[in-house]
Amino acid sequence: MKNILVIGAGRSATTLINYLLDNASDNDWFISIADYSLRLAENAVNNNKRGSAIFFDVNDTKQREDEILKSDIVVSMLPASMHIMVARDCIRLKKNLVTASYVSDEVSSLDEDAKKAGVLLLNEIGLDPGIDHMSAMQIIDEIKEKGGELTSFKSFCGGLVHPDYDNNPWNYKFTWNPRNVVVAGQGGAQYLEGGMIKFIPYNNLFERVENMDILDAGSFEAYANRDSLSYRKSYGIKNISTLLRGTLRRKGYSESWNYFVQLGLTDDTYIIKNSEELTYREYLNLHLPFSGKLTLEERFCKEFGITEDSDSFQKVKWLDIFTSNKVELENATPAQILQKILEEKWTLSTEDKDMIVMQHQFEYTLKGKYKKLNSSLLVFGENQKSTSMAKTVGLPVAIAVKLILNGIINSTGVKIPTTKDIYIPVLKELSENGINFIEEEIN
Repeated sequence: MKNILVIGAGRSATTLINYLLDNASDNDWFISIADYSLRLAENAVNNNKRGSAIFFDVNDTKQREDEILKSDIVVSMLPASMHIMVARDCIRLKKNLVTASYVSDEVSSLDEDAKKAGVLLLNEIGLDPGIDHMSAMQIIDEIKEKGGELTSFKSFCGGLVHPDYDNNPWNYKFTWNPRNVVVAGQGGAQYLEGGMIKFIPYNNLFERVENMDILDAGSFEAYANRDSLSYRKSYGIKNISTLLRGTLRRKGYSESWNYFVQLGLTDDTYIIKNSEELTYREYLNLHLPFSGKLTLEERFCKEFGITEDSDSFQKVKWLDIFTSNKVELENATPAQILQKILEEKWTLSTEDKDMIVMQHQFEYTLKGKYKKLNSSLLVFGENQKSTSMAKTVGLPVAIAVKLILNGIINSTGVKIPTTKDIYIPVLKELSENGINFIEEEIN
């Protein structure tokens, strides 16, 4: 029997855990679900005889080592900053590790140690990063094998509300960690365009968007993500002219969100004293220039050159930020207060469903001819438990675990899924589970 240790039983792990438990008998697995919330772990196991729930404190060195030692493979669904502790133990105890998180510099530095130990630390095998890598590399490799030269690659992804449940003026609800949405983009963005490196500082990020239509899902806009430049090496496209990765939202989102950025409402670096006593209106007033004659609404509109009947203002007003509702958060940062305001309006209700949208845009030359190809993905959530986000993050992780245990993936070192030995079998099974890309040649 093979023992699988899954650390973390949150929403993103739902599909992962269900897949492992559903396939446990056929593969002779036993799955230990470890979480700081024993109740959460027990709910995830759901009395399955092939699983057990464990109260788990990742900072308890002895417990961490004991549980890893008993396992054949470890899956960490912890926050990214905590992976390093688990990764070091896995190398020392010679256990493979799978995560859905970006490779940190700390984890990356373990590459040689992992190879010496004969251990695989497979990272970035979720949605974005993960499915985006694999689906992009499949087409990039195909273009190269045909003798083509890739000149431009753009990749966009967004977690959004299902169209049938899109019932607010922002066309957005939280399908992932709300804090990550509030502080998104604060490091700015770097990318390549026309052979030149471009940088967008945070204060301009939501002003520079690309518009696009994706399959039959409608119109979207995208703002640039983090550091696209690093993917030249990861994808083996060092000589490419244009390279950009971005986040998708519905059209109009970025303009209104940019108001919060410009006012400093997304700032998470300082505390507002006595914040619990403030009303939402007073919180907003703290960040607007003084005027004794104009109302708060009028000052807001004057600041951004808009009118109260504009769509962009109505989005902001709909959040109740101009009301006298109490903040009720002690010593909170502006970003924390904004998050609370948004959670009251953007949280998925019990009947809501979510949606994942992804599109890769390739431009290349083949036998002297210019070609353009779009590869797009739509995945819809089924309910609050089986969300599209949980499905697209958890399934590739779970499939990778199976392939590693069955000896189909046998690499060592610190890896991301950009090589054929990983992406071909994972994409094949994702397709069998309804996660399929649609390719369109653009004339």
